[in-house]
Amino acid sequence: MMKATIERFKDIHFYKFGKPAVGEGANSCDMAWRYRPKDGKSAAFYKDYRRFVIHKSENCSLSVASIGDYHSGLNARKRKRNQKAGFEKSDVGEAVNDSLPTVESDKAFKSGKYLVYVGGGDRCKSMNHFLWSFLCALGEAQYLNRTLVMDLTLCLSSVYTSSGQNEEGKDFRFYFDFEHLKEAASVLDEAQFWAEWGKLHNKKSRLGLHLVEDFRVTPMKLADVKDTLIMRKFGSVEPDNYWYRVCEGDAESVVKRPWHLLWKSRRLMEIVSAIASRLNWDYDAVHIERGEKARNTELWPNLEKDTSPSALLSTLQDKVEEGRNLYIATNEAELSFFNPLKDKYATHFLDEYKDLWDESSEWYSETTKLIGGNPVEFDGYMRASVDTEVFLRGKKQIETFNDLTNDCKDGVGTCNVAAT
Repeated sequence: MMKATIERFKDIHFYKFGKPAVGEGANSCDMAWRYRPKDGKSAAFYKDYRRFVIHKSENCSLSVASIGDYHSGLNARKRKRNQKAGFEKSDVGEAVNDSLPTVESDKAFKSGKYLVYVGGGDRCKSMNHFLWSFLCALGEAQYLNRTLVMDLTLCLSSVYTSSGQNEEGKDFRFYFDFEHLKEAASVLDEAQFWAEWGKLHNKKSRLGLHLVEDFRVTPMKLADVKDTLIMRKFGSVEPDNYWYRVCEGDAESVVKRPWHLLWKSRRLMEIVSAIASRLNWDYDAVHIERGEKARNTELWPNLEKDTSPSALLSTLQDKVEEGRNLYIATNEAELSFFNPLKDKYATHFLDEYKDLWDESSEWYSETTKLIGGNPVEFDGYMRASVDTEVFLRGKKQIETFNDLTNDCKDGVGTCNVAAT
């Protein structure tokens, strides 16, 4: 099975194979492996698990008759077990384990030190705004050596929703790798924290609370606070109620945002791997940004013309070999706009792979479980995340503002500013 896999996927460097598992029926086996594209620019390893049909000849020799599609070998997908209970943790084909961290005991909770941010104007803003504020809070918690009490429910900005309205009820784990975060940093779910706090904060066992209502109180001034909980409470006046204000001024050189702790959701990255795998990790990619920018000729006078089909064909002929698989990451709503490119390239778009997130998909099954079985939309932010990551895995990567047009990414007169 390993030999057949290596011979089948020639553009892949295999790192580790898992132990084969019985598939469905007498003639099938499932096997998982970790791998890396041979020409990949990232050092990351990916995982796959597939179903093999085994043929037994008359002289009892075995051969591989066929290898199934990406992630078809579900029985080789290992679940993480509790190492404390004596089970071994598998590192090949394991499932995502982003369950909420638990409070080990009342004693452990009372001995802990916590930081929580409450209120403020950050909700329903863009994801970049959310990340800038959230990582400020996480950075302060690390500076103070405290556990960050975090709300895992998000409000998704209208810029990412199909309804055009802000939407509450999103889960942090839809977008980011909570398993990595909880293993690398000290965090606790807000609902669990307040339940434990309410149980223990009584007349006999009063837990100390230090309230801060001014963002200008720096993290450095809170370093010697002994209370169990530091609560930063933000008001209603924007922008003074944005969380990221805590990390400005004197705090900027002291509190560092731990960007390395925040990875994209592994479930989204599985979709990225599936798309790249279907293209045999052998494709070139182009990012074509149009939309509002192409319509605003004052700030982007050439973008509409430079991303027209005729201009694209002219530009790409010296950059991408004719006949290649070409993945087009774009915000252009009408994909037929790119039909002229099909004469020279095998074009591919995100929407070709809807089966990876539809209601019968593994992604849909797992994400709906996070919110009690309620349906989950593959929203605009998820689409942009996957589109970007598939683009980054192309053997050649052609950007809109570096390669297709001389317009500045942020509008006329900003190119030099962006460069500095």
